[in-house]
Amino acid sequence: MNKVLLTGATGYIGKRLLPVLVENGYSVVCAVRDKNKFHVVDSIKDKIQVIELDLTQKQTLNDIPQDIDFAFYLVHSMSTSSNYTALEQQSAINFREAINKTKAKQVVYLSGIVNSETLSTHLNSRKNVENELSKGNFALTTVRAGIIIGSGSASFEIIRDLVEKLPIMIGPKWLSTKCQPIGISDVIKILIGILGNAQTYNKSYDIAGNEILTYKEMLMAFARVRGLKRIVWTVPVMTPKLSSYWLYFITSTSYKLAISLVDSMKIEVIAKDDEMNKLLQINPLSYEECIRNAFSKIEQNEIVSSWKDSTISGRLDYKISDYINVPEFGCFKDIRSKEVIDEAACINKLWKIGGETGWYYGDWLWNLRGFIDKLSGGVGIRRGRTSTDEIHAGDTLDFWRVLYADKNEKRLLLFAEMKLPGEAWLDFQLKDNNLIQTATFRPKGLLGRAYWYSVLPFHGLIFKGLINELTKHNKN
Repeated sequence: MNKVLLTGATGYIGKRLLPVLVENGYSVVCAVRDKNKFHVVDSIKDKIQVIELDLTQKQTLNDIPQDIDFAFYLVHSMSTSSNYTALEQQSAINFREAINKTKAKQVVYLSGIVNSETLSTHLNSRKNVENELSKGNFALTTVRAGIIIGSGSASFEIIRDLVEKLPIMIGPKWLSTKCQPIGISDVIKILIGILGNAQTYNKSYDIAGNEILTYKEMLMAFARVRGLKRIVWTVPVMTPKLSSYWLYFITSTSYKLAISLVDSMKIEVIAKDDEMNKLLQINPLSYEECIRNAFSKIEQNEIVSSWKDSTISGRLDYKISDYINVPEFGCFKDIRSKEVIDEAACINKLWKIGGETGWYYGDWLWNLRGFIDKLSGGVGIRRGRTSTDEIHAGDTLDFWRVLYADKNEKRLLLFAEMKLPGEAWLDFQLKDNNLIQTATFRPKGLLGRAYWYSVLPFHGLIFKGLINELTKHNKN
C-alpha cells in the first residue's frame, strides 16, 4: 500500500481529497498544525495517521515518515499574514528539505495559473513556491488552477454572497476580467489521476473548465441558476482599496483575503491549453453544473438510495451517514440538544413522527404551515407517511422527504419539500446519550433571509417543544 503525505489536510481541497485517497487504497499521513482541531469521520480514523507540523518551523518537520511514497503540497498563507510571500517561500524550502530525506518519488503541488505577463503578488508567490519545490530530489507535478467552484470554496462563497445579498450591484471594473473556472469534483479527479502517474513527473499543467467567463458573467450565471434577477453595473472609479472594502463588507471574507483577491482579480486567469483533461480523459463540468452541484440536497451530490451500491459503502465498509453532510456555509441553524436516558424509546418516537402521529408539539402550527404551503401551490402537510411504522430513504413524510434513516446509527435526516425561499433540513442524531436536533435553512436571496427572521419566534416555540416531547419519556 502506497503512503501519501497530505499537507493542508484541514483546508478546502485537503478535506475533500482525503476520503477519496482512502477510498483508492492509499495510506494517508495527514499533516496538521493542531491535532485537536482536526476532525475526520469515524469510518476512516483507523486508516490514517495524523502528525503535527508547522511548515514555517523547520524543526517541526522531523515527524514526517521516511517511508512516504508521495506528497501533496496544498498550503498557502494568503489570508493569514501580510507577509505571506516570505512565509510561503520559507515553507516551501523547509518542506523540500524535509521531503528530500524521505523516499518520496513525487510531490504534487496545487498552484495558480500564471500565464499573464503581469502577475499579482499572490500569483507571484505561488510561482516562487513552485520554483523552490522544483529543486528537490523528487519529481514535482504542478497543477495550476484559477477559480475553483464548489460549496465552501472562497470563490464560490464570495460569488454567492454578492448575488444573494445584492439585487443591484455597482461593482469595480475588474468584474470585466476574464477567467476560466473549474469545478471542485474535476480538481479532485485530476489530483488523484496524476498521483504516481510517471507521465506527469517534472511537468506543470493548467487545469480549467471549458468556459472562459468574466466575473460579471459568473455572477449573472449564478443568479440564473438560483432563479434570481440581478443587475450588475461596473464603474471605473473603484480603487483597489475601495474594491477590497466592497468585498469585505458585503461578503464573509476577511479583509486580508479581500486585498489579495482584488489584487489577483485584475489579471486574466486563462489556461494555456487543456492537456491535462486530454491526458486523464476528463470532460469538465460547466460552470452552471458546478453551481447546481454545490446546491444539491446533500454536499456530495449523491441520491441517498444510490449509496447502497457504491464502492464507498462496500469495499472499505464506510458508514453512509459519515458522508451525508447538511450544508454549513451561508446557512441559518437552530441547534438544540437534550439528554436521552432511554435511547430506544426516543428512537421509537422519532420513527413514528409525522402522519397520523403528528409532530408531538404544536400540531396546529405544523398544520397551519402546511395549509399556507398548499395555498401557495406546494405539497401541503397531508401527504402523510409512506409507511405507518417504517422510515426509509426516499420516503415522503408530510412536507418532508427522508434523506437518511438508520436506527443502528441513530440518525434521521429530512429535507423540506414545501414552498420556501431557500432549502431546509431537519436532522435528528443521538450521540453520547443526547438527542441533537438541528434545523438548517439555506436562504435564497434577500427574501430567504427575511423569511428566516420572520419565522424565528415560531421556530423557537416549535423546535423547543419538539425536542422536549421526543425526550419526555425520560422524566417519568
